[in-house]
Amino acid sequence: MNENGLEQELAQLQNVYNLLTEFLVKYSFQLVGALLIFLLGLWVANKISNLVASQFEKHEIDITLSNFVSNLVRILIIVMVGVIALGKLGISITPMVAAIGAASLGAGLALQGMLSNYAAGVTIIVTRPFVVGNTIEIQGVSGVVKSIHLGLTLLTNEEGEVISIPNKHIVGEILHNSFSEKLVEIRFNISYAADANQVLAIAQRVLDANQEVNQERAPQIGINGFNSIGLEIGLRYWVPTNRYYQNKYQVNLELINALRQAGIEIPCPVREIHIER
Repeated sequence: MNENGLEQELAQLQNVYNLLTEFLVKYSFQLVGALLIFLLGLWVANKISNLVASQFEKHEIDITLSNFVSNLVRILIIVMVGVIALGKLGISITPMVAAIGAASLGAGLALQGMLSNYAAGVTIIVTRPFVVGNTIEIQGVSGVVKSIHLGLTLLTNEEGEVISIPNKHIVGEILHNSFSEKLVEIRFNISYAADANQVLAIAQRVLDANQEVNQERAPQIGINGFNSIGLEIGLRYWVPTNRYYQNKYQVNLELINALRQAGIEIPCPVREIHIER
């Protein structure tokens, strides 16, 4: 019994050895050829992808669009090379295409939310309503665009917080893009007895002297309204977004110091109480 069992095991091993030998003899060249084709295809895909990215950079095209196109080119080349390599092995890709199609349909139904983010990301990259470095406000959230991905967009604010917004919540919504700057609005009151022209001139000098205030987009200064306290003076000017509060506070300090030096006081509400005995 033991001898018969040993002979059967040896026969099985011999069969496996024969199958492996036959497979290697028959398909060794195809395997080596397919592997070489695939490795060469990977090298070509990376080279062409880098070439596309360098051309985009040379022509100063948005980095987000550059990354998207270069990655898309690399993926397409790799897929084509994979098909060629499978053909070299004599493997028909028709059943694989059908299986991939069925799997894609199931995945699409299960991942509708994620795919909608990706579709919105492609829309943002192609239409370019904003680019990296722009200051945008969307659904009450504002910040500087740090990066744009297929699924989400990352913003940073002056506090250093990173804000991630799914792209499907950006496309189709009202978007405010102030590019690399942000508008500062200041309002304060002066007495009706004060010289309004003098106050406006002081405010103009303060803004002209500040190097961070954008002089190409001329600051707007004027009387914003009238109230029970006095004349309401309004200032509107543009500063870099990444130093928004820093510049706003600096202008406020310089403005109040200049008004005090000119002897102009900022009125405050006063309530008189009369007590009858």
